[in-house]
Amino acid sequence: MAQEAVSEKAGAPVSDADRVADRLRQAIVAGEFAPRQRLIESDLIEMFGASRGAVRSALAVLAVEGLVERIRNRGARVRAVDLEEALEIVEIRAALESLCARRAAERVDEEGASRLRGIAEVMRRAVGEHDAEGYSEANRALHQAVLDISGARVAPDIVSRLRAQNVRYRIRLAMQPHRPAESLPEHLEIVEAICAQDPGRAAEAMQAHLRSVHRATKEYFTEARG
Repeated sequence: MAQEAVSEKAGAPVSDADRVADRLRQAIVAGEFAPRQRLIESDLIEMFGASRGAVRSALAVLAVEGLVERIRNRGARVRAVDLEEALEIVEIRAALESLCARRAAERVDEEGASRLRGIAEVMRRAVGEHDAEGYSEANRALHQAVLDISGARVAPDIVSRLRAQNVRYRIRLAMQPHRPAESLPEHLEIVEAICAQDPGRAAEAMQAHLRSVHRATKEYFTEARG
């Protein structure tokens, strides 16, 4: 069983608690744990080969991030995000990511433009091949590339946490047969605006895309509940 000793990862010290938090976060985002599923400490200790202290620290970190909730006298469970909260998350993302798209257009260089256009080509190919999973992964990569190119230091971490909380809504929406073809032009406009070094156009393109996500999410889940 692993102890609290610090190990080396990617050249930086990573504690046992950080390691458990990373792996548990990935498992929640991947859907390996269902909303409201209890997270039993003894099971997590065995699953991740970690100490009880590391598991408890990891759960505390994920509770702050909004992925886990602590229930008095009942331990921890995966936090469920309802539709109203999911829509609010998209609204906040729109504000932050449009700012980052603006900054990306101001800072983009040849390497960054090549990265964006490469992802755009993958998205086109995925739509043509009806590869919803491939498109979803390229979608994630594109949004991350915009954040990276923007050079923002605070927004990317916030956006990452918001996307993690909303992951189930995003995956369900992305798996709708018509959705990739609908959102492809929106993503291509983001890419072209940034590559053209047009900050205003880039910000509006990102806003327009996330308004579309907000609308599609609301429509889909309203229909599903009806």
